[in-house]
Amino acid sequence: MNAKILKWGAGAMLLLGMAGCKSGEAATNSTGYATAVVTRGDVRNEADATGTVQPIRSVDVKSKASGEIIKLHVDVGDTVHTGELLAEVDPRDVQNNYDQAKANLDVANKSLQISKSQLDRSKDLLKGGVITQEQYETNELSYANAVASQVRAQTSFELAQKELSDAMIVAPMNGTILTRTVSEGQVIQSASQNVSGGTTLFTMANLAEMQVVALVDETDVGALQAGMPATVKVDAYPDRTFDGKVLKIEPQAVVSQNVTNFNVIIDLDNRDRLLKPGMNAEVTILENSALNVLMVPTGAIVQPRQVGPAAMALGLDVDNLDLGQFAGGRFMRGNGDSARGAQGGASRSQGGQTAQGGRTALRGQRTGARNSQNAARFSMGPEFDSLRAKVARGEITQDSMRVLAEALRQHAESAADPNVKSVVVFVVKDGKPTPKLVRIGISDWDNAAVVSGLQENDTVAVVSAAQLQAQQQAFMNRIRERMGGSPFGGGGGGRRGR
Repeated sequence: MNAKILKWGAGAMLLLGMAGCKSGEAATNSTGYATAVVTRGDVRNEADATGTVQPIRSVDVKSKASGEIIKLHVDVGDTVHTGELLAEVDPRDVQNNYDQAKANLDVANKSLQISKSQLDRSKDLLKGGVITQEQYETNELSYANAVASQVRAQTSFELAQKELSDAMIVAPMNGTILTRTVSEGQVIQSASQNVSGGTTLFTMANLAEMQVVALVDETDVGALQAGMPATVKVDAYPDRTFDGKVLKIEPQAVVSQNVTNFNVIIDLDNRDRLLKPGMNAEVTILENSALNVLMVPTGAIVQPRQVGPAAMALGLDVDNLDLGQFAGGRFMRGNGDSARGAQGGASRSQGGQTAQGGRTALRGQRTGARNSQNAARFSMGPEFDSLRAKVARGEITQDSMRVLAEALRQHAESAADPNVKSVVVFVVKDGKPTPKLVRIGISDWDNAAVVSGLQENDTVAVVSAAQLQAQQQAFMNRIRERMGGSPFGGGGGGRRGR
């Protein structure tokens, strides 16, 4: 890498580092990388979405009676109560049916009364031998027919009475009239007698209880659950926030333009009647939060496997860094001794200091192994002892044990608290960044909560994703050079056939 490339790379890192921090949180020092200060504050993990305000329950009011609307008692925006009269349908046809049914019922009741009297007299006459048994049975049949006629007349009367009451359209619940689709003089169709479902007269809803149907991206749905608090803002009241909570998450995805979302229902209290159906809403759902905690900017966080490229991006000499403590002892263990030892071993064919290089490599491997084993034993206990036993029996190698130990450590750490994980932060002290293992909790777009490893007012270096990507290949090339062509050591030949 010549001087021109180095100069360009430093300028690019400066710009990228500054772009990765919020204003007021990061500053670029004289070395060319951005820095930030560990502060105290609140970290909120939130999911943002947009949706529309809707009533929880909306009802279409229809008439069971057909005919002409002769009177409308309410209009759009009126508040009504259950059973309140909304409209009247011309009752002439149903009134005629009612009058006829009532007359038929009166006749049936009278006929039944007469048949009962005749049957009672027939019993006495039969006992006195005045009439025959056949005549008595004829009177019994007449009484049974009278009972059946009375039942039919009673049923017809009740039906006519119900149809007459259907001409008076009343509110099915407490609520507000949202729409009115008919006017006086319009002829409507019955909802019960028409295959199309009849004519809708009004739409009404209870506006005291509202909900927001929000479209949430599938990447955020996994962290949501019913009962989580949410805040809602609408354009009509830009300075006001409405509180709510997640009612449910609908199971069916909504796919639009290759974007997958899920409907999340947010329950709202609208007793002030400020929210109206159809309003556009911006929803923020609080997944979890950490209040009054130490915060480190997310731009300063580096994953353990990326410590090497991050160090190179900050201008550090990776040969003099103990990176084994961050990556499970995989690369450059023991303050670079493993790399230098491997280099010395690889130069064996050139007459170099073979024995010294081999001892240095072995010392570096042991140092990295001790670091990994100590960390694993601290967090795993019996699991680590089981891995040691497998190594002693020859079932797995030391390298395999380190990989498994690191995986078990991370699993145990996640099981204890899924929100806590180990990362690396470059702490700047006396103008020099030094990698440090840090445990962090929840994070948002800007900051992550610090569990351990940092103190308030610590200065940390900011490394952007673009910087890491730019240095990744250079770091791997350096590892191959130090280890004879393979990032896992071994010189890339020799024992391949074994």
